[in-house]
Amino acid sequence: MSESSIQPIGPKNPNLPFHPAVRAGDFVFVSGQVPKDEKGVMTSGTIEEETRATIEAIRRVLTAAGCSLDDVVKVTTYLEDVRDFARYNALFKDYFPEGRLARTTVEARAVISARIEMDCIAYRPLKGNE
Repeated sequence: MSESSIQPIGPKNPNLPFHPAVRAGDFVFVSGQVPKDEKGVMTSGTIEEETRATIEAIRRVLTAAGCSLDDVVKVTTYLEDVRDFARYNALFKDYFPEGRLARTTVEARAVISARIEMDCIAYRPLKGNE
């Protein structure tokens, strides 16, 4: 795959060495997202509130890449406290009701103050490759 086949999505944070997502051919790799609103302001609250805000952050990045949550094929979730799993999972099912994806969930503390961080991979063929 040539370097021109790899396209960054969204503006790079000047303090961090990565983009919100990268398209590599027909796949979009979304960097770890935390519960931030559309202005980039961290939100905190219950695991349900933080899960919702995190998935909405992912949705915004996917939209910028020409994708949607329906294109997601893999999600990795990092929970600060595994005891939140059932409550996070209940909300996750609302966003991915068919469960047509692979998923990994692990307990790990985020580098910043958040109960949850999620990354994902979406599959959306480039025009002309469909």
